[in-house]
Amino acid sequence: MFLKGFSTSWSPQTKWKGSLLKARSSIVYNQIRKLNIHEYQSQNLMKQYGIKVPAGSVASTPDEAEKIAEALSTQDLIIKAQVLAGGRALGAFDSGLKGGIQLCHSPKEVRHYAEKMLGHKLITKQTGSNGKLVSKVLVARRHFLRREAYFSILLDRQYQGPVMIGSSKGGVDIEKVAAEHPDDIIKEAIDMTTGPTVQQTEKMAHLIGFNGPAVKDVTNNIMGLWKIFIEKDATLAEVNPLAETNQGEVLCIDAKLNFDDNASFRQKDLFALQDFTQMDPRDVEAYQHDITYIGLDGNIGCLVNGAGLAMATMDIIKLYGGDPANFLDIGGGASQQQVTAAIKILSNDPKVKVILINIFGGIMRCDIIALGLIQAVKELSLKIPLVVRLEGTNLNEAKRILNDSGLRVMTADDLDGAAQKAVKAAQIINLAEQAKMKVQFELPL
Repeated sequence: MFLKGFSTSWSPQTKWKGSLLKARSSIVYNQIRKLNIHEYQSQNLMKQYGIKVPAGSVASTPDEAEKIAEALSTQDLIIKAQVLAGGRALGAFDSGLKGGIQLCHSPKEVRHYAEKMLGHKLITKQTGSNGKLVSKVLVARRHFLRREAYFSILLDRQYQGPVMIGSSKGGVDIEKVAAEHPDDIIKEAIDMTTGPTVQQTEKMAHLIGFNGPAVKDVTNNIMGLWKIFIEKDATLAEVNPLAETNQGEVLCIDAKLNFDDNASFRQKDLFALQDFTQMDPRDVEAYQHDITYIGLDGNIGCLVNGAGLAMATMDIIKLYGGDPANFLDIGGGASQQQVTAAIKILSNDPKVKVILINIFGGIMRCDIIALGLIQAVKELSLKIPLVVRLEGTNLNEAKRILNDSGLRVMTADDLDGAAQKAVKAAQIINLAEQAKMKVQFELPL
């Protein structure tokens, strides 16, 4: 279980008050600007920085899992499903198995659980009802723990820089601890230029419950995590639990490392680890076309340039009684191909009944939007009604292109009118579906 909500960096998934909050009530909130890697990948990186983690390895088949368990030469074993989501221990598989983390006492038992995990989907509170496919499992030595703590380093706008966060109550739902016992959460700001001092790391070690020789081990692990944080452009370095075994050894039992997408050009080895099988196919396509996309639960698809305009578009849809199906920002300098790809992503969502295109052309030219729209309709044989509001650079040229194409769209001169038309079109489709009637919109070129 990992802590969320301490970083105040803005992202399109920030919970907003008012009508938009209701539109997103069932969304899993995660930080957007990040690369998220698997637990076994995090542990491999941590070992390179001298951080102590449990002995073990990753397996892709039950045979591999059994052999790893045999090589560990112990009856105290643990197997963990590798998915990019929290809540694994309390999750359930479509195979019927309960729990994505299982304690085992023999290699045969490890194999048994691997068979029920690999190739199956794990559903947790963070995966949504569809779950995530498990293609790898981590098999490791199980340790009996004397003490469990929580520790992380992240960027916090309140402190205007990196912050260490710790708690003596680790290995549990740390969010619940933060909500019910905020005094158990310790924060310590870090000077970005010098990093944490020895005094700071020792103080943190004592405050989260470590004493004696364990303090030095904790501080060494903290310094290793700090080096990862700085050298690898991390946005989060989190360990839960940071534990002391009954043998007095300090280990990072479970870890979560996130990295800034903006650093992909200099962290190529890290970003090569990205597991696209753990992502929504729409997110993968958006990522490949450099489009910012977040799926929601509504039926009005939004294609907008600029995050602020996208938020306003979603909010006004809610104001008029509609439900946005997504956040999609094609950015200020999108190409015709990106526009086509964006419309393809929206049209492939079965929940989307109407597409609202809202472009304020500054750097983004309105004629590029028009050309991309026409290309998308040709390629996809699009039947979804389109509401288009364009304003700004090359507006007249865009209008001419759309008029000459013969494309049937609903146009609007302002966002208010566009939102009302989109909501009404969606309502008509909903009423027809409820009456088991078919509504067809003509959009041919």
